[in-house]
Amino acid sequence: MTRVGPLWRVHRQEPLALAPYVHERAGYVGVPGPRYEARLVPNNCVMVVVNLGAPFTRMGRLDGPPPTVSTLRTPVGGLEDGPGVVEHPGGQEALRIQVTPLGAYRLFAMPLSELSNTVVGLDDVLGPAADELIERLAATADWARRFALLDNTLLHRIDQGPAADPHVAHAWHLLTAGPRAIPIARIAKEIGWSHKHLLRRFTHQIGLTPKSVARIVRFQHAVALLSSPGAKLAEVSATCKFYDQAHMNRDFRELAGVSPKLCASSPWAAARAVELD
Repeated sequence: MTRVGPLWRVHRQEPLALAPYVHERAGYVGVPGPRYEARLVPNNCVMVVVNLGAPFTRMGRLDGPPPTVSTLRTPVGGLEDGPGVVEHPGGQEALRIQVTPLGAYRLFAMPLSELSNTVVGLDDVLGPAADELIERLAATADWARRFALLDNTLLHRIDQGPAADPHVAHAWHLLTAGPRAIPIARIAKEIGWSHKHLLRRFTHQIGLTPKSVARIVRFQHAVALLSSPGAKLAEVSATCKFYDQAHMNRDFRELAGVSPKLCASSPWAAARAVELD
């Protein structure tokens, strides 16, 4: 267990069979205390949170309307192309799973375009199986057994679910393999599809357009560089292939709701560590 903001984080290495589909899953435990708020930024993952204690009081886009549901026990958030926020009354006990889009497509057996930039309940995507999973996890106090139960459930559903189109999977891996910019037209040519067909199929199975995914990859790389001691905005902008610093500023404002300078500051980094690290 490690301390992350107001919470204790419980981690266990995922099985190798889950590695292609699950980016990370961890438990979070917090002693009863004051409410907290955390900023979320796009990371090209579908987030599932199984609350075993008090539910979130808010989870959604920072620049969007309040959610229609006042309390969210088991939220599922699709890929986002803008900043989000979560609020919790304190005393959290939960399991958080960050699923890759290729994993989420198999896990939920539905178009991920229906989940992008929105938050739904786990029962909306898993049906009655969601309540059964939550009840079994809540009845299990041992974290090792909780992870084993969760992993077995994920493996079973992923094994039974539909695989993404191999061309979509290839395009995804090209876009997310590193911070280098790969023109979308070149990817379409490599897999033998038209640009329109790639856009349609990719968005259907991944949730965002190839351009949006590449933009988030570049943003995440810039955030990592800005977190290094002595990082200079101009050098980070050039390394990450932004057109200029104004371009980087605009991307940060639209994706994180803050400037690159503020993103590099320790208070903001510490605040978002509650839900992102």
